[in-house]
Amino acid sequence: MWIIADHEIVDAVERDAYVSAHADLVRRARQAPGCLDVAITADPVDPRRVYSYERWESWDAIEAWRAVAVAPETAVEVSSGAVMAYEIAATRPPF
Repeated sequence: MWIIADHEIVDAVERDAYVSAHADLVRRARQAPGCLDVAITADPVDPRRVYSYERWESWDAIEAWRAVAVAPETAVEVSSGAVMAYEIAATRPPF
């Protein structure tokens, strides 16, 4: 299993439009083979921060999705961000 986690900083005035512009991408990703979950959400505290979270069964599933994803053209400038992919060896309930 793979998790891709990211946060991006955008203009606070454009943040909600940026998140909304990705709704179709999220919908399609969730239907993609091997997708376990995808979300692009606004931070509840920082009005400039957007989170992106993806969980996939395999790296092959990620690559297949990336080949057809077609992200939206938003014209919103991302001033900074940090994205990482994590390969998960095991899972268990946290409590």
